[in-house]
Amino acid sequence: MNLLLAEVAQATQRLADAGVPSPRNDAEELAAFVHGVKRGELHTVKDADFDARYWEVTARREAREPLQHITGRAYFRYLELQVGPGVFVPRPETESVVGWAIDAVRAMDVVEPLIVDLCTGSGAIALALAQEVPRSRVHAVELSEDALQWTRKNVEGSRVDLRQGDALTAFPDLDGQVDLVISNPPYIPLTEWEYVAPEARDYDPELALFSGEDGLDLIRGIERTAHRLLRPGGVVVIEHADTQGGQVPWIFTEERGWADAADHPDLNNRPRFATARKAMP
Repeated sequence: MNLLLAEVAQATQRLADAGVPSPRNDAEELAAFVHGVKRGELHTVKDADFDARYWEVTARREAREPLQHITGRAYFRYLELQVGPGVFVPRPETESVVGWAIDAVRAMDVVEPLIVDLCTGSGAIALALAQEVPRSRVHAVELSEDALQWTRKNVEGSRVDLRQGDALTAFPDLDGQVDLVISNPPYIPLTEWEYVAPEARDYDPELALFSGEDGLDLIRGIERTAHRLLRPGGVVVIEHADTQGGQVPWIFTEERGWADAADHPDLNNRPRFATARKAMP
Protein backbone atom coordinates (compact mmCIF):
# COMPACT_ATOMS: atom_id res chain seq x y z
CA MET A 1 0.00 0.00 0.00
CA ASN A 2 1.37 3.42 -0.93
CA LEU A 3 1.39 6.37 1.45
CA LEU A 4 -1.72 7.98 -0.03
CA LEU A 5 -3.84 4.85 0.35
CA ALA A 6 -2.68 4.51 3.96
CA GLU A 7 -3.70 8.12 4.60
CA VAL A 8 -7.05 7.51 2.90
CA ALA A 9 -7.66 4.63 5.31
CA GLN A 10 -6.97 6.94 8.26
CA ALA A 11 -9.16 9.68 6.79
CA THR A 12 -11.97 7.17 6.28
CA GLN A 13 -11.90 6.32 9.98
CA ARG A 14 -11.85 9.99 10.98
CA LEU A 15 -14.85 10.77 8.75
CA ALA A 16 -16.73 7.74 10.04
CA ASP A 17 -16.13 8.85 13.63
CA ALA A 18 -17.48 12.30 12.68
CA GLY A 19 -20.73 10.74 11.42
CA VAL A 20 -20.13 11.36 7.72
CA PRO A 21 -22.60 9.06 5.88
CA SER A 22 -20.17 7.80 3.21
CA PRO A 23 -16.70 8.04 4.76
CA ARG A 24 -14.76 5.82 2.34
CA ASN A 25 -16.24 7.46 -0.74
CA ASP A 26 -15.56 10.95 0.59
CA ALA A 27 -12.02 10.16 1.72
CA GLU A 28 -11.21 8.85 -1.76
CA GLU A 29 -12.93 11.74 -3.55
CA LEU A 30 -10.95 14.25 -1.50
CA ALA A 31 -7.70 12.41 -2.19
CA ALA A 32 -8.42 12.35 -5.91
CA PHE A 33 -9.36 16.05 -5.86
CA VAL A 34 -6.18 17.17 -4.06
CA HIS A 35 -3.86 15.01 -6.15
CA GLY A 36 -5.52 15.66 -9.52
CA VAL A 37 -6.26 12.01 -10.35
CA LYS A 38 -9.32 9.79 -10.64
CA ARG A 39 -10.43 7.71 -7.66
CA GLY A 40 -9.29 4.53 -9.42
CA GLU A 41 -5.80 6.01 -9.83
CA LEU A 42 -4.98 6.76 -6.19
CA HIS A 43 -2.59 3.82 -6.06
CA THR A 44 -0.47 5.46 -8.79
CA VAL A 45 0.38 8.54 -6.69
CA LYS A 46 4.01 8.26 -5.59
CA ASP A 47 4.82 8.65 -1.91
CA ALA A 48 6.98 11.66 -2.73
CA ASP A 49 3.99 13.34 -4.38
CA PHE A 50 1.71 13.08 -1.35
CA ASP A 51 0.12 16.49 -0.77
CA ALA A 52 -0.40 17.47 2.87
CA ARG A 53 -3.36 19.62 1.82
CA TYR A 54 -5.24 16.33 1.96
CA TRP A 55 -5.47 16.66 5.72
CA GLU A 56 -6.79 20.21 5.41
CA VAL A 57 -9.71 19.15 3.23
CA THR A 58 -10.29 16.07 5.37
CA ALA A 59 -10.65 18.31 8.42
CA ARG A 60 -13.20 20.43 6.56
CA ARG A 61 -15.24 17.35 5.68
CA GLU A 62 -14.85 16.09 9.24
CA ALA A 63 -16.54 19.33 10.34
CA ARG A 64 -19.41 18.33 7.97
CA GLU A 65 -18.74 20.86 5.26
CA PRO A 66 -20.28 19.27 2.15
CA LEU A 67 -17.89 17.29 -0.02
CA GLN A 68 -19.20 19.15 -3.07
CA HIS A 69 -18.37 22.55 -1.54
CA ILE A 70 -14.80 21.45 -0.95
CA THR A 71 -14.27 20.06 -4.45
CA GLY A 72 -16.55 22.58 -6.19
CA ARG A 73 -18.26 19.85 -8.20
CA ALA A 74 -21.26 17.57 -7.95
CA TYR A 75 -22.11 14.56 -10.07
CA PHE A 76 -25.69 14.00 -11.24
CA ARG A 77 -26.57 11.22 -13.70
CA TYR A 78 -24.15 11.90 -16.60
CA LEU A 79 -23.33 15.47 -15.54
CA GLU A 80 -20.54 17.16 -13.63
CA LEU A 81 -21.88 20.40 -12.15
CA GLN A 82 -20.24 23.38 -10.49
CA VAL A 83 -21.64 24.00 -7.02
CA GLY A 84 -20.76 25.93 -3.89
CA PRO A 85 -22.17 28.23 -1.21
CA GLY A 86 -25.58 29.62 -2.14
CA VAL A 87 -26.89 26.74 -4.25
CA PHE A 88 -28.56 23.48 -3.26
CA VAL A 89 -26.29 20.49 -3.85
CA PRO A 90 -28.13 17.89 -6.00
CA ARG A 91 -28.75 14.57 -4.27
CA PRO A 92 -28.62 11.01 -5.67
CA GLU A 93 -32.29 10.45 -4.77
CA THR A 94 -33.32 13.02 -7.36
CA GLU A 95 -31.74 10.92 -10.12
CA SER A 96 -34.63 8.43 -9.91
CA VAL A 97 -37.11 11.33 -10.19
CA VAL A 98 -35.43 12.47 -13.40
CA GLY A 99 -35.26 8.89 -14.68
CA TRP A 100 -39.03 8.54 -14.37
CA ALA A 101 -39.54 11.90 -16.10
CA ILE A 102 -37.28 10.93 -19.01
CA ASP A 103 -39.20 7.70 -19.52
CA ALA A 104 -42.50 9.58 -19.40
CA VAL A 105 -41.38 12.13 -21.98
CA ARG A 106 -40.00 9.47 -24.30
CA ALA A 107 -43.34 7.65 -24.12
CA MET A 108 -45.18 10.76 -25.32
CA ASP A 109 -45.95 11.03 -29.01
CA VAL A 110 -44.28 14.45 -29.18
CA VAL A 111 -41.43 15.30 -31.57
CA GLU A 112 -40.00 18.19 -29.53
CA PRO A 113 -41.35 17.90 -25.99
CA LEU A 114 -41.67 21.12 -24.00
CA ILE A 115 -40.35 20.79 -20.44
CA VAL A 116 -40.32 23.21 -17.49
CA ASP A 117 -38.13 22.78 -14.40
CA LEU A 118 -39.33 24.85 -11.44
CA CYS A 119 -36.87 25.75 -8.63
CA THR A 120 -33.96 24.59 -10.77
CA GLY A 121 -31.14 25.35 -8.30
CA SER A 122 -27.88 24.14 -9.86
CA GLY A 123 -29.72 23.28 -13.07
CA ALA A 124 -29.16 19.55 -12.55
CA ILE A 125 -32.67 18.42 -13.53
CA ALA A 126 -33.02 20.74 -16.52
CA LEU A 127 -29.58 19.85 -17.89
CA ALA A 128 -30.13 16.11 -17.44
CA LEU A 129 -33.41 16.30 -19.36
CA ALA A 130 -31.86 18.41 -22.12
CA GLN A 131 -29.00 15.95 -22.44
CA GLU A 132 -30.99 12.72 -22.31
CA VAL A 133 -34.01 13.87 -24.34
CA PRO A 134 -32.08 15.42 -27.25
CA ARG A 135 -34.99 17.11 -29.06
CA SER A 136 -36.61 18.53 -25.94
CA ARG A 137 -37.08 22.24 -25.33
CA VAL A 138 -36.18 22.81 -21.68
CA HIS A 139 -36.98 25.91 -19.66
CA ALA A 140 -35.87 26.46 -16.06
CA VAL A 141 -36.54 29.08 -13.40
CA GLU A 142 -34.73 29.97 -10.17
CA LEU A 143 -35.55 32.75 -7.71
CA SER A 144 -32.28 33.09 -5.78
CA GLU A 145 -29.56 35.30 -7.23
CA ASP A 146 -26.97 33.44 -5.14
CA ALA A 147 -28.02 30.14 -6.70
CA LEU A 148 -28.20 31.63 -10.18
CA GLN A 149 -24.49 32.46 -10.08
CA TRP A 150 -23.90 28.71 -10.19
CA THR A 151 -26.82 27.86 -12.49
CA ARG A 152 -25.59 30.23 -15.18
CA LYS A 153 -22.16 28.57 -15.15
CA ASN A 154 -23.72 25.13 -15.50
CA VAL A 155 -26.20 25.92 -18.28
CA GLU A 156 -23.72 27.94 -20.35
CA GLY A 157 -23.53 26.44 -23.82
CA SER A 158 -26.55 24.20 -23.24
CA ARG A 159 -30.04 24.36 -24.77
CA VAL A 160 -31.65 25.24 -21.45
CA ASP A 161 -33.57 28.53 -21.33
CA LEU A 162 -32.81 29.86 -17.82
CA ARG A 163 -34.81 32.65 -16.23
CA GLN A 164 -34.83 34.31 -12.83
CA GLY A 165 -38.23 34.41 -11.19
CA ASP A 166 -40.83 32.95 -8.85
CA ALA A 167 -41.88 29.38 -9.59
CA LEU A 168 -45.50 30.31 -8.85
CA THR A 169 -45.73 32.96 -11.57
CA ALA A 170 -43.10 31.75 -14.05
CA PHE A 171 -43.49 31.27 -17.81
CA PRO A 172 -46.91 32.82 -18.50
CA ASP A 173 -45.88 32.68 -22.18
CA LEU A 174 -46.00 28.87 -21.99
CA ASP A 175 -49.45 28.48 -20.42
CA GLY A 176 -51.29 25.40 -21.70
CA GLN A 177 -48.41 24.24 -23.92
CA VAL A 178 -46.04 22.28 -21.66
CA ASP A 179 -45.68 18.48 -21.87
CA LEU A 180 -43.85 17.97 -18.57
CA VAL A 181 -43.43 20.08 -15.44
CA ILE A 182 -40.82 18.84 -12.99
CA SER A 183 -39.61 20.22 -9.68
CA ASN A 184 -37.48 19.44 -6.66
CA PRO A 185 -38.87 22.20 -4.44
CA PRO A 186 -38.16 22.94 -0.78
CA TYR A 187 -40.23 20.48 1.25
CA ILE A 188 -38.78 20.22 4.76
CA PRO A 189 -41.19 21.26 7.55
CA LEU A 190 -39.93 24.18 9.63
CA THR A 191 -40.47 22.00 12.72
CA GLU A 192 -37.84 19.53 11.44
CA TRP A 193 -34.93 22.00 11.38
CA GLU A 194 -32.94 20.35 14.17
CA TYR A 195 -33.13 16.93 12.52
CA VAL A 196 -31.70 17.99 9.18
CA ALA A 197 -28.18 16.72 8.36
CA PRO A 198 -25.51 19.35 9.10
CA GLU A 199 -24.38 19.38 5.45
CA ALA A 200 -27.84 20.61 4.42
CA ARG A 201 -28.88 22.62 7.47
CA ASP A 202 -25.65 24.60 7.76
CA TYR A 203 -24.67 24.95 4.11
CA ASP A 204 -27.63 24.59 1.73
CA PRO A 205 -29.68 27.80 1.36
CA GLU A 206 -32.78 27.84 3.58
CA LEU A 207 -34.83 28.95 0.58
CA ALA A 208 -34.14 25.53 -0.99
CA LEU A 209 -34.98 23.51 2.13
CA PHE A 210 -37.95 24.71 4.15
CA SER A 211 -41.56 25.31 3.15
CA GLY A 212 -44.03 26.01 5.93
CA GLU A 213 -45.14 24.06 8.97
CA ASP A 214 -45.78 20.81 7.09
CA GLY A 215 -43.24 21.34 4.31
CA LEU A 216 -45.90 21.34 1.60
CA ASP A 217 -46.57 25.08 1.14
CA LEU A 218 -44.64 25.47 -2.10
CA ILE A 219 -45.82 22.13 -3.47
CA ARG A 220 -49.40 23.40 -3.09
CA GLY A 221 -48.46 26.47 -5.09
CA ILE A 222 -46.63 24.46 -7.73
CA GLU A 223 -49.75 22.34 -8.21
CA ARG A 224 -51.57 25.42 -9.54
CA THR A 225 -48.56 26.51 -11.61
CA ALA A 226 -48.27 23.06 -13.17
CA HIS A 227 -51.97 23.00 -14.02
CA ARG A 228 -51.63 26.43 -15.67
CA LEU A 229 -48.59 25.43 -17.71
CA LEU A 230 -49.49 21.92 -18.83
CA ARG A 231 -51.46 20.97 -21.90
CA PRO A 232 -54.29 18.47 -21.33
CA GLY A 233 -52.61 15.10 -20.87
CA GLY A 234 -49.35 16.72 -19.76
CA VAL A 235 -47.56 15.35 -16.70
CA VAL A 236 -46.20 16.84 -13.48
CA VAL A 237 -43.38 15.20 -11.48
CA ILE A 238 -42.55 16.58 -8.05
CA GLU A 239 -40.06 15.38 -5.45
CA HIS A 240 -40.96 15.25 -1.76
CA ALA A 241 -39.59 13.92 1.52
CA ASP A 242 -39.83 10.20 2.18
CA THR A 243 -41.99 11.03 5.21
CA GLN A 244 -44.54 12.77 2.94
CA GLY A 245 -45.45 9.67 0.95
CA GLY A 246 -49.20 9.59 0.47
CA GLN A 247 -49.69 13.27 1.29
CA VAL A 248 -48.56 14.86 -1.98
CA PRO A 249 -50.79 12.89 -4.41
CA TRP A 250 -53.79 14.16 -2.44
CA ILE A 251 -52.86 17.70 -3.48
CA PHE A 252 -53.39 16.68 -7.14
CA THR A 253 -57.09 15.83 -6.93
CA GLU A 254 -59.68 15.20 -9.63
CA GLU A 255 -61.57 18.26 -8.38
CA ARG A 256 -58.54 20.37 -9.25
CA GLY A 257 -58.30 18.92 -12.74
CA TRP A 258 -55.89 16.01 -12.29
CA ALA A 259 -55.90 12.30 -13.06
CA ASP A 260 -53.69 9.32 -12.19
CA ALA A 261 -52.05 10.96 -9.16
CA ALA A 262 -49.58 8.49 -7.64
CA ASP A 263 -46.50 8.18 -5.45
CA HIS A 264 -43.26 6.48 -6.50
CA PRO A 265 -40.28 5.04 -4.56
CA ASP A 266 -36.62 5.95 -4.94
CA LEU A 267 -33.80 3.41 -5.28
CA ASN A 268 -34.02 2.72 -1.53
CA ASN A 269 -37.74 1.93 -1.92
CA ARG A 270 -38.77 5.03 0.05
CA PRO A 271 -41.60 7.28 -1.18
CA ARG A 272 -39.74 10.00 -3.08
CA PHE A 273 -41.87 11.70 -5.73
CA ALA A 274 -45.44 12.14 -6.89
CA THR A 275 -46.80 12.34 -10.41
CA ALA A 276 -50.11 13.34 -11.93
CA ARG A 277 -51.58 13.95 -15.37
CA LYS A 278 -53.62 17.01 -16.30
CA ALA A 279 -57.10 15.76 -17.03
CA MET A 280 -58.55 16.07 -20.50
CA PRO A 281 -61.34 18.66 -20.79
